[in-house]
Amino acid sequence: MKKEADDFEFARRPLEIAAKILNLDHGTWEYLRYPQRELTVNFPVKMDDGSVRIFKGFRVQHNNARGPYKGGIRYHPEVTLEEVRALAALMTWKTAVVGIPFGGAKGGVVCNPKKMSQGELERMTRRFTNEISEIIGPERDIPAPDVYTNAQTMAWIMDTYSMKKGYPIGPAVTGKPMDIGGSLGRVEATGRGIMTVTREALKKLNYKVTPLDNKEMDECLRGGNSTFSDESPDYKIDGATIAVQGFGNVGSVAAKLLQKKGARIIAISDSKGSVLSRQGIDVEKALAHKEKNGTVIGLEGTEKLDSGGILGIDCDVLIPAALENQINKRNVDAIRAKIIVEGANGPTTPEADKSLFDRGVMLVPDILANAGGVTVSYFEWVQGIQSFFWSERDVNCKLKEIMIKAFDETYDTSKRHGIDMRTGAYISAVKKVADAMRLRGFFP
Repeated sequence: MKKEADDFEFARRPLEIAAKILNLDHGTWEYLRYPQRELTVNFPVKMDDGSVRIFKGFRVQHNNARGPYKGGIRYHPEVTLEEVRALAALMTWKTAVVGIPFGGAKGGVVCNPKKMSQGELERMTRRFTNEISEIIGPERDIPAPDVYTNAQTMAWIMDTYSMKKGYPIGPAVTGKPMDIGGSLGRVEATGRGIMTVTREALKKLNYKVTPLDNKEMDECLRGGNSTFSDESPDYKIDGATIAVQGFGNVGSVAAKLLQKKGARIIAISDSKGSVLSRQGIDVEKALAHKEKNGTVIGLEGTEKLDSGGILGIDCDVLIPAALENQINKRNVDAIRAKIIVEGANGPTTPEADKSLFDRGVMLVPDILANAGGVTVSYFEWVQGIQSFFWSERDVNCKLKEIMIKAFDETYDTSKRHGIDMRTGAYISAVKKVADAMRLRGFFP
């Protein structure tokens, strides 16, 4: 976890750079620097042994100029208000950069879910939902899963909120189980978005990325998605080498999908270590090995790397999909990847950002690279509002269209201003939010 004093400042730095380039007026800039609302709650929960424990929770709503607040809820013993503030701001920029009509929010409860029973987690979730229920809702603020929360957590939140209102309200949350209004394609959405922008980044650097007349492409075309014409088909990545730090849901899905496109996954890591195979790692076998052994260490045909060694692998693409601050001023000189695609939130420090840009390394920032999840959350919300649900093909095609458009917009902005892609993404996002604020005006 980052130090508390650094969290919100980390989120503000790119905003300040973008504001200066956009020549934002001081009032708008100041307004965007702070959350619109912060709620801290302390609430009791009866534990399995009959004792009562007091938990602390947060919900921070950063900006809703473009639509309802949107953001996950995390359960972690080190959650802080400052961290949640920073993540709420990042959600504002993330939803804006991909052009979906949401603002940004984030929530958290200080707890250790690994030491709590299912019953204790349910009672805590329902009480927390009750405490924040006055400021959430399908037209106000839509929670979603985050660290150590999942579809079951969202089901409890949705049910508790619905009981207070007196009828089922599926769009009150996203990331729900399919049986109560979840969306097809949501589980793979973040990894699929990473795969899409990785492919686009390789194209920009003139890697061998060839048209592929495959079944997926044909299905998209039959679905009437005009973005994917014969001039802009799906693409196959021939032999690009990929290293993935973090083999959880995001990293493993990205690795699996990139491998299907023809990329060679040469290194993967989890919390217990890293493994390497220059000939390529079979991702499905790696997943089976991790399921059985709890780690990728010992995977047949691989060699173990020293702790942190995956960051220095000579590869075409490095995908940090683990924790924040992984690439920093102490190790940035060891980076040998041509492209970095941020699967995690904040894996690269500002100092490392500058160093990588100066060296010509393309970095696809987190607010763009991992926005596939919130994009399909938007699709889930839309489907719930309409009570009309889409096929997985439709979800994946619409996600691909949005991610490619956002990537091109960010890339073009960075080239036009001669800046790194993170700043380019922030310029695009901040302009959209500032324009919405200007059009709506300030009340009264």
